[in-house]
Parts: sequence; C-alpha cells; structure tokens
Amino acid sequence: MEQARQPTDAATGILPTLSELIALQALVQGRRGARRGQHGVQGHALSSLRGRGMEYAESREYAQGDDARHIDWRLTARSGRTHTKLFQTERERLSLIVADTAPELYFGTRVRFKSVQAARAGALAAWMAVRDGDRIAALRGSSREAPVAPASGPRGALRVLDALVRWYARPPENDAGLATALDHARRLLRPGSRIVVLADPASVGAIAPQTWPALAMHHELVVLLLTDPIEQQPPKARLPFASATGQRTELGLDAAVTRQRWRQEFTVPVETTLALLRSRGARAMELSSADDSDAWLPLLERPRMVAGK
Repeated sequence: MEQARQPTDAATGILPTLSELIALQALVQGRRGARRGQHGVQGHALSSLRGRGMEYAESREYAQGDDARHIDWRLTARSGRTHTKLFQTERERLSLIVADTAPELYFGTRVRFKSVQAARAGALAAWMAVRDGDRIAALRGSSREAPVAPASGPRGALRVLDALVRWYARPPENDAGLATALDHARRLLRPGSRIVVLADPASVGAIAPQTWPALAMHHELVVLLLTDPIEQQPPKARLPFASATGQRTELGLDAAVTRQRWRQEFTVPVETTLALLRSRGARAMELSSADDSDAWLPLLERPRMVAGK
C-alpha cells in the first residue's frame, strides 16, 4: 500500500510551478476575445491620423484636410512638394508584464502566498496576450537580468511563465525595486501597448504619482495590488509570533485600538493607492492571495479609461 505523500511547497501554495501556470490557460478559453477587423487583430487600414497603437507606414503628397502635425518635413524638403505621413495599426500589440519582487510578497496565510498569486496573475496575463494575438514580454526590477524578450504565441507565453516561476520561488537577489522595473518598461513600450503591473501595495505607494498618468496616457495600464486576508481583515484574537531567535510574543488583535492601528498600516494605504491609480487613468484592483486568480480579468474587458475620470 502506497504511503500518504506529505504536501509539497507547491501543493500548499508556497511555490509556483510551471505546470500550474500552464494549466491556467483553460481559464482564458471561452472569454470574450479582442475586437477583430477583416484584416485580423486591429486591422491594417492606412490613415493620415495617428492614434493609439499606430505606426508609420508611408508618405504621400499632402491633400486638403490632412493633419498638418503629420507633415513629412524631410521628404517635403527633398521633393519640393508637401507630403504627409500615413500610419497603420500595428499587427501585434505588446503585452508587458512588470513583476514586483519585493520581499513582502513572499508571505501568505490562506490558500497561497502573495508571490504565488502574482505568478498566477502574470500567467493569466500571458495567456490573454496569446488569445489576443499580442507579443508577450516580462521584466522585474533588476539592473543585471535582461527582460524576457517579446515573442508571440505559446512560445512567448512559456518564456514568461518560466521567468515567473523563477522570480516568485524566492525573493531574487539584487532586486532594485518597482521603480527600476517601470523605468525599464518605458524603454520597451510603444504607444498602444498593454502593461500589467503585479506589485505589493507598499511598492506601488512608493512610486512617484506622476508616473502613472504618463503610462496610462499612451498604454492600457493594469495594476494589481497583491494582498493577504490577514492584512485586510485580521482575526479578532491574540496571535502568537516567534522571532528568528526564538523569542515569543503575542499580538492582541482583539483590542479596538490595535485593530485601528492595523487598519491604518494595511487597509488605508491600499484604499488610498487604488483611488490614486484610478484617478490617474489606470485600471487597478486589489487581488488577495485567497481570491480566484482570474478575478481581475474583467479589467481587460472594460472600455478604455480616461485619466482623471
């Protein structure tokens, strides 16, 4: 008779696994897809007006009604006749996953660690990108590790999933923080990209507020704040704690004054950060480690938000 197996770290939600992240593709199947034109995702019609997700295609002679801001001055100077630039919708949008790897994420009290939930949310973002025909890339705050290069299809998704498993197995060394990750992201992004930020609320709260409208103005920006149930709804009890040296203490969360201080430390910053992000044009929500990992996907199906609304 086979002996009962002890639960592994992966089975108990402490470590993400590649097989777990691959299986999440099933949660994306059947969801509403990206709007498609007769020429595929987003189409290829030429236009003299530059919009979201548009790239330069060619130039032609200026015609009445063309936008003067898009005059091709170099060609105009060479030819002696006024020309205007034409743009076309990009074939493949870039979906970029920005992974915060702050030490505070490697913790959890229910269902799974926040780090595992972050990996699962990132995997779902990758599979959504595959469904929508996007190129997929990922990065974290590191000056030594290069981003996962953009690639399309399941091959691109698997590269990202492999990185998420590595990054969220344990706090990586030489983590430079979310600010560095966002700085790297700005170098990769092109107008019309989708950027999904997976982060601890404290990491997001430390980012300069003007960072978010600058990103949301030209991209589809989604920010997920990873939390744990004990942070937002602590039990009314006395909880025992032990330090690394073995010293034991108790924290009385049954006292009203303690619960109020707890709320000021954990709940209020999340509420404030969410309000700030939404006012700056980001699609943002709190994702608890106990939530269904796909609870945030409706954010990708909402109409584009306008900063300040």
